[in-house]
Amino acid sequence: MIRSLTVPNLCARLAYLLALALWPSFAAAFDLTLATFTTRFSHSGPGLLLQHLQKGDEPQVEQDIAAILAMQADVVVLTNFDFDYDGLALAALQKRLADKGLVYADSLGLQPNTGIPTWLDLNHDGALSGPRDAQAYGRFAGQAGMAILSRYPLDRAHIRDFTALLWQDLPQANLPPDMTDDARLLQRLSSAGHYEVPVVYAKGKALRLLVWSATPPIFDGPEDRNGRRNADETALWLHLLDGTLPKIAPETGTYAPPKPPFVILGQANLDPLDGSGLPQSLRALLNNPLLQDPAPRGVGSRIDTGQRGDPALDTALLKSGTGLRLDYLLPSRKIVVQSSAVLWPAQQPPMAEPVTQHFPVWARLTLP
Repeated sequence: MIRSLTVPNLCARLAYLLALALWPSFAAAFDLTLATFTTRFSHSGPGLLLQHLQKGDEPQVEQDIAAILAMQADVVVLTNFDFDYDGLALAALQKRLADKGLVYADSLGLQPNTGIPTWLDLNHDGALSGPRDAQAYGRFAGQAGMAILSRYPLDRAHIRDFTALLWQDLPQANLPPDMTDDARLLQRLSSAGHYEVPVVYAKGKALRLLVWSATPPIFDGPEDRNGRRNADETALWLHLLDGTLPKIAPETGTYAPPKPPFVILGQANLDPLDGSGLPQSLRALLNNPLLQDPAPRGVGSRIDTGQRGDPALDTALLKSGTGLRLDYLLPSRKIVVQSSAVLWPAQQPPMAEPVTQHFPVWARLTLP
């Protein structure tokens, strides 16, 4: 299920209507700023995000709101955002931003697989209802989902949702060796989801956002369940680009590749050179001939002598102080990337255990 809403704010509604009215005059101006941000907007229970947004009493939430305000992006994809069926948390965030002058006329909440019960013992601990027995790890349905904020209209009629694809149905799926037959028939591939969402930036023109947020490739055992799943979540895009991604049953055939211009963006939760995980799918995506990697860099390069990769490309900082490149923005080939960056703060704020802090990735694009 996809939930959407607009800001309950007159200014936002007027901005939306104005954008529709001025489309013809915008026909030759296709520049926009696009961003992806793995936030700290996920909490341990339902309703807590809404509470913190309304009260303004959670430092990490306030820091991430400040980062969104600093970017002033035209479209921003938020991962690690708690989903609720009525869209109350997303509306509250829009209001907080609008009160500071950043009006997003359209928004979309994307329901994840997290916390959806399977009633199977997926992690073989003897229980059937733990967070690791859900379709994806989650203490409640909707934890750590995704959302999109946009100054331009989102074309809901042409959204493609790949989130219900079974893991076993991905071509060359790297299933864990201890997966049972019952689990194979029920276990979905996506953690927070895989969606294609068109943003209508001019009359008759749409930029397709291919968004995802993969599971971290850790917190498992020798079966490497999370490492395998993480890699296959990225491999889904490779199959979609190749036209080999099977449709979700009971439909047959394969999905057509996305129409350009498009951008793959979100949280791969994997570094191509450093840290844990199986990087083959990610490396293949970064080198795919249909895509370009702008390799956004942080302002003021970090020094990390323990890395093989360039620390200026890091988008996340672990509690240990290690940096990793975990978040990506990969435009299709004919999009012109004017500039791009990782929004590293001048000083690192203290992190509360056990949070890995991510930083926004943005790019200024000229669309064909």
